[in-house]
Amino acid sequence: MASLLHLSDPHFGTERERPMAALMEMLRGLTPEHIVISGDLTQRATADQFRRAAAFVERLGELAPAARLHLTPGNHDLPVLDPLQRLLDPFAPFRAAFGRSPESVHEDPLLHLQVLNTVSPWRHKHGVLRREQVDRVVERLALASPRQLRMIVTHQPLAVARPDDRRDLLRGRQQALERWPPAGADLVLGGHIHLPYVARIGNGRATWVVQAGTVVSSRIRHEAGNSFNLIRYAGGNTGARPSCAVERWDFCEQRGEFRAVSDTPLPLAAAIDR
Repeated sequence: MASLLHLSDPHFGTERERPMAALMEMLRGLTPEHIVISGDLTQRATADQFRRAAAFVERLGELAPAARLHLTPGNHDLPVLDPLQRLLDPFAPFRAAFGRSPESVHEDPLLHLQVLNTVSPWRHKHGVLRREQVDRVVERLALASPRQLRMIVTHQPLAVARPDDRRDLLRGRQQALERWPPAGADLVLGGHIHLPYVARIGNGRATWVVQAGTVVSSRIRHEAGNSFNLIRYAGGNTGARPSCAVERWDFCEQRGEFRAVSDTPLPLAAAIDR
């Protein structure tokens, strides 16, 4: 059984010390193979906030040294206070802080992971899925093994649980909704709206949208505090699909610790016939 820690929207510049300390304490007892942070590592993309976010990521690596780290920027990671930087190379501060590209791909025997950059420098907060990104995901999914959990990471959500959040949906999502489920996508991880939930998409083959809340920021929603997801999965036998479940962990203000509040099994579709 493997595990992936799904964090999102820490918004350094608005971080809370108690959830930060509780998360670090939790990591001493977890041994995730992967840690995903689905965007908005900073609040205003200042140099100091990127330094603090980078120190946070480095600390995660120290506490979970066997884990592979996967990051994508959010709209708050654009240099809004530096128009020239935003015009010339908007993701340079992200690359400099974390030493990695805003997009990446990972393959191992149990996991196929594609991290996408859905942030547009020309929009304030709305995310965009470009056609070439959708095409690239489909092409790479065609090479995945039936035993792999096939996962995609975006910042803005591909599906929402409440009508009020529809304004935050990814622009260009329709082509992904039509093409990713039949291509073999199992999970699409995201953040942005600080609300944790799981939603099924696709009229035929099941694909699950797994959203995380904000892990340490004070910018919480009234109906959801600080939280993160722990995704547990196991590879299937030859020709079979993996098993997968999402644990949601919420920060308990009274106890000053993260506690598991739900465990949602995600039935995965059968392997795609090639």
